[in-house]
Amino acid sequence: MERQEAPDGPDAQQSFICASFNQDTTSLSMGTKTGYRLFSVTSVDKLDCIHEGVECPDVYIVERLFSSSLVVVVSLSMPRRMNVYHFKKGTEICNYSYSNNILSVRLNRQRLVVCLEESIYIHNIKDMKLLKTLLNTPTNPSGLCALSVNHSNSYLAYPGSATIGEITVYDANSLSTVTLIQAHDSPLAALTFNASGSKLASASEKGTVIRVFSIPEGDKLFEFRRGMKRYVSISSLSFSADGQFLCASSNTETVHIFKLEQHSPREDEESPTWSAYVGKMFTAASTYLPSQVSDMMHQDRAFATVRLNMFGLKNICALALIQKLPRLLVASSDGFLYIYNVDPQDGGECVLVQKHRLFEGEDELLEEKKEEEKTEDITPQPPSQSYAATVALPSTPPSSTTLMGYSEEGGAQKGEVIPEHEFAESPVRLDDENEFPPVGNQSN
Repeated sequence: MERQEAPDGPDAQQSFICASFNQDTTSLSMGTKTGYRLFSVTSVDKLDCIHEGVECPDVYIVERLFSSSLVVVVSLSMPRRMNVYHFKKGTEICNYSYSNNILSVRLNRQRLVVCLEESIYIHNIKDMKLLKTLLNTPTNPSGLCALSVNHSNSYLAYPGSATIGEITVYDANSLSTVTLIQAHDSPLAALTFNASGSKLASASEKGTVIRVFSIPEGDKLFEFRRGMKRYVSISSLSFSADGQFLCASSNTETVHIFKLEQHSPREDEESPTWSAYVGKMFTAASTYLPSQVSDMMHQDRAFATVRLNMFGLKNICALALIQKLPRLLVASSDGFLYIYNVDPQDGGECVLVQKHRLFEGEDELLEEKKEEEKTEDITPQPPSQSYAATVALPSTPPSSTTLMGYSEEGGAQKGEVIPEHEFAESPVRLDDENEFPPVGNQSN
């Protein structure tokens, strides 16, 4: 998510700067003025804060690797340095410095990608070695890029031009360019892969049309129209885990959800409705109308929508299966996480089922502490079985055995081998301290 301006008010000191969901939408990471926070989003009614890091202030990039203890942090105080932490142990695995400000970071179980304005760095995530530097990439002031999360591939997508919506698809495993996609006439504004890495969605700065392409071929599969009345700034795109839905949020009050389905002629014949009749008329007319008009006729509208109670605020959206039901998650710069129910059959207007505050004011924290003390005085609490309890440990300062990574002066000097189980295909519950070897120096 792009950097967000802190909201005004008495809680401004606690307010967040950025937010991002992890690769399987089980966790929300939030950068704040005082550090960063990690939340579990596996329940609708409860938002567990599983860790609060205070190693550095003013965090504007924070990315967690699936449900592991690996978290990447970049601070406004040192925007050229990336810190990689093992948050459960309270240690720093390594830090890397670059020639310019870091604009975005993407990671999967094979690769860690750092995007600067005119260059991209690709690291092997298991030992943090620098594998490839893509220099002189087209100017990319927002650090726009996407990395597929499937364990068998590491496709990387980034702008291939600063003036038109060209996408470069790069294989970060074999370190070679896969294809170039002419996606839009205007510069790109958003990119995302589906979970398997077989589809890539894109939007331009105009924000009116969202397109989905096959990967690695680059063929256009779907085209969705977000709107016609105004240009908008799309802040996030996200596929559902099964790849059947795609959501898009922007600086407007509406979040759109699109359904990826092909309509066959037989389906239209079997449903003699007015809309089907009009659709046939459009199809017939498109054979002799200008290409721009016929393209518009074939664009699908939103399957479901959400009306937010805000306008002009930055936000990110994600589709997740929580407690066996499809949900839409919206983390907004007003400091709240909104959870909506999604009807996968009929779509329509989504219903808000829960709203969670992402940071607490000092008065609220004092009240909560008093309530906890009262409860503890009456009856002892049984051990918690929540996800948060199995992961969260008190924050400790970075270890004195901090491992130095790549720097402009010394290059890749040292690297820490991360335990193999951190890269398992299924989410990892870090509840056994014996699973982790001690962090120590290791020469390359």
